[in-house]
Amino acid sequence: MNLRALIVDDEDLARQLLREYSENAGGVEIVAECSNGFDAVKAIGELKPDLVFLDVQMPKLDGFEVLELVDPPPAVIFVTAYDQYAMRAFDEHAVDYLLKPFHPDRFRKALDRARTRLGKPMMPPVQLTAAARPPGRRLERIVVKNGSKVQIIPVDQLDYVQAQDDYIALHSDNKSHLKQQTISDLEKQLDPACFARIHRSYIVNLSCIVRIEPYTKDSRVAVLRDGAQIPVSRSGLAKLQSVLGEDV
Repeated sequence: MNLRALIVDDEDLARQLLREYSENAGGVEIVAECSNGFDAVKAIGELKPDLVFLDVQMPKLDGFEVLELVDPPPAVIFVTAYDQYAMRAFDEHAVDYLLKPFHPDRFRKALDRARTRLGKPMMPPVQLTAAARPPGRRLERIVVKNGSKVQIIPVDQLDYVQAQDDYIALHSDNKSHLKQQTISDLEKQLDPACFARIHRSYIVNLSCIVRIEPYTKDSRVAVLRDGAQIPVSRSGLAKLQSVLGEDV
């Protein structure tokens, strides 16, 4: 079958090589090339390619963040010099990965695998990102798509997170951004020394807490620097006491 493919790589020589290998292999139409993640998100949405050759390490938006911003995610062959943890995730959940530098024969095998697996669902991009992150490395920023706009929220500027069914509301700088992700998935990626899930529906940035106040006879609220009041469950209070001290 012929494949409509998109090339995404910030290196001109890498894009040129992928185009050359595609032409030599046959059965592949390169519908566009992108040199950054922002252009890739737009091109995937507009062109709906069958397959994306996607670099992982790019400035501004990396390959994982590109996938988080497109729905549904396309079939992807990662083109990467990434580490062994990422390769393990790619091997199980992506169509294939090409480790730079790669031979034309390896490229053709990746195309064959893409044709075989085309149409089969990928692992949800948010989970793929988490699986590829080396142990001990925490989330540093969160990407959110709002219409045609992409918002990048540095984690240290995140005040709190509120669960809303299968979505989360990310509160930062007196603004709220909605993202399709569960609060449990996000909790696993955040640094527990900086963030705590103080209620089943809330994660809070510990540095934003001004004080803890009684709410009813048996409950409390965390008052944040922006004035927001976040409910604190019993288990959440225990977490706060372990991090902030018994006087909380």
